Amino acid sequence: MLSLGGDSYTEGGFTSSQAAIDGAKKIWAMFGPVQSSSNALRPFGTAVLDGFDFDFEANVSNMATFSNQLRSLMNGAGGKKYFLSAAPQCPFPDYYNKDIIDNVPLDFVNVQFYNNGCGASSYVPGQSQQWNFNFDVWDNWARTASKNAAVKILLGVPANTGAGRGYLSASDLQPVIKYSAGFGSFGGVMMWDASQAWTNSGFISGVKGYLRGLSKREMKWGWRREAD
Repeated sequence: MLSLGGDSYTEGGFTSSQAAIDGAKKIWAMFGPVQSSSNALRPFGTAVLDGFDFDFEANVSNMATFSNQLRSLMNGAGGKKYFLSAAPQCPFPDYYNKDIIDNVPLDFVNVQFYNNGCGASSYVPGQSQQWNFNFDVWDNWARTASKNAAVKILLGVPANTGAGRGYLSASDLQPVIKYSAGFGSFGGVMMWDASQAWTNSGFISGVKGYLRGLSKREMKWGWRREAD
């Protein structure tokens, strides 16, 4: 997948709905299935991406139109499943990605549960109701407001101490994962970023092993959260 935006993005989106539609068509020609009639530059040659992620941390315009046009192009392409996702910060609603989150049928949402008071490091063990860590708020959005009723919420965490505030080791992250897996929208763990995870020996395998140890019932349908 190709992530668009980032914390240094300053272009502001698109000036009109038509510009957003045209932009989506151009991106699709560059990274979607090869179009014989197109002369678009293809940075990855004939490789076809699996989808697009939106991570905007500045004001943007007409991004829901852009995203929905990409969704329409994906749906019409066939051949394989394509994905759309977003990476908002955990304060709800996320200011910069709100238009996309409210108006686009996303497949999953990589919520950044770090660098904020609502992050994973604010989880309090043994409490069924969390006052700061707000996975429950995002689950409620997934169940009641998302344009895709089957959307999944990923627990986004720093993959090492240098990746962001609120880093938790793989073992310290386990109770947070267990709590989050109790919500029906839970879809797994997102790590920021690959370079940080690569240098943090045992972090990926530790988190992956714990996820695999959760029962299918815990992962898919939720379970009763009990005090540890």
